[in-house]
Amino acid sequence: MIITSTTPSPQALTMLKALQDAVSKNLEKKQKLGQYVVTWENGHPVTKGADAPQRPS
Repeated sequence: MIITSTTPSPQALTMLKALQDAVSKNLEKKQKLGQYVVTWENGHPVTKGADAPQRPS
């Protein structure tokens, strides 16, 4: 991953907002449908939701 300290262009900010909105809508939809989601936390995939599969012990 490349991290820069420059200010993103207006076009980049518009694209970022569109992607954030799309992800938020999808996560909300999955929650309403009772589906689980997989996210990445602390370097590991994490499942969340009522029907999420349990990690093997």
